[in-house]
Amino acid sequence: MQLLIIEDDRQLAQIMKQGLEREGWIVDVSNLGMEGEEKAFIHQYDAILLDLNLPDKDGIEILTFLRSENIQTPVVIISARDEIKQRALGLDVGADDYVTKPFDFLEVNARIRAVVRRFQGRANPIIMNKNLKIDPKAKRVTISGVEVLLSAKEYEILEFLAIKSPQIVTKEEISDQIYGEDADPQSSVLRVHIANLRKKTESVSGEKIIETIKGRGYRL
Repeated sequence: MQLLIIEDDRQLAQIMKQGLEREGWIVDVSNLGMEGEEKAFIHQYDAILLDLNLPDKDGIEILTFLRSENIQTPVVIISARDEIKQRALGLDVGADDYVTKPFDFLEVNARIRAVVRRFQGRANPIIMNKNLKIDPKAKRVTISGVEVLLSAKEYEILEFLAIKSPQIVTKEEISDQIYGEDADPQSSVLRVHIANLRKKTESVSGEKIIETIKGRGYRL
């Protein structure tokens, strides 16, 4: 699951990045509003943490632009306690939630995951696909009740494919989502992870779980 932080305080942004990466997120950071707006416009993030007071472009303007372009990525406002009017305005123009500084990473993580679940239309965080069951909170995968032991990246790939199912997901989309915006989609790393994921899931299921669509990508 990939997250964008738009926060001009570089030290705070890095602390947030490290804390959320420990919670399992792939995190990109922008310290300028225009840069963050461009990333949010180009890349498919699962959620965005948006500071309102940015030096080059106001956070409300960024959010208004994204919503005007029909980019519905969940946005959680990062707000100081004395910004009540701005928080309210942010919610009015399309933010999904807000957290106030200073904040606890457990709360931030829970709020982000909650807005992502709402956006995906799942009140229940459990992802089901036939006999495949994925528990994002526990990062646990079972097939017909039998647990499949996966590495962190293998789990993230499978979860992403399950969320997108039955859509076909390109190598570029997986690479961007799992390895970050600077990753090379032609790298052998993704092929190795897909091969290992297939081997582990098929050894439990006895059938193919991940389908390769030639020239297009992968599908669960």
